[in-house]
Amino acid sequence: MRKVIIAINMSIDGCVGHMSLPGPDEEVGGYFNDLMQQDVDLIAYGRKMYEIMFPYWADEANWADESDTEFGQRLIAFDKVVFSRTLANAEYNTRVVSTDPVEELLKLKHQPGKNIYVGTVSMLPQLARAGVIDEYHLVVHPVIVGQGTRLVEDGALAERLSLKLVESKVFKSGCVALKYVKS
Repeated sequence: MRKVIIAINMSIDGCVGHMSLPGPDEEVGGYFNDLMQQDVDLIAYGRKMYEIMFPYWADEANWADESDTEFGQRLIAFDKVVFSRTLANAEYNTRVVSTDPVEELLKLKHQPGKNIYVGTVSMLPQLARAGVIDEYHLVVHPVIVGQGTRLVEDGALAERLSLKLVESKVFKSGCVALKYVKS
């Protein structure tokens, strides 16, 4: 069975807004490239994150280095699902799904293929409550932002979610990659 993996950049205080975090350096970018290359063949987004990611990564002018180029090429090539009730269609190998993300991801988990990468935090509480997420890859950047969207907003989870740390990696930049599984 495929695993559902969520991988997110965040600040020390749990903020996940792309505009409030420094862009990942080549080493952190390489971490995400490796994760996607080895283990993933489908990416799931919410509408807002999809619209942030595309067309930005589809434009080669935004690829600043080898890591960006590798990431952009992979991102465009992957099959993608975007969950939205308002988006009519999408580009770049993307299928729009307007049904329940939990039900759809549970179906996809049972289909053949590699793992499924969830690249959005908007669905995290819903997917976590339903037990859909198998692995949490959190890259913590050494900044305190103080405001903005959090990994999980107050009250979004009815009960505590216990996880087990199975891997960690410290980068030269001070970022720390943490891999958790359900305990």
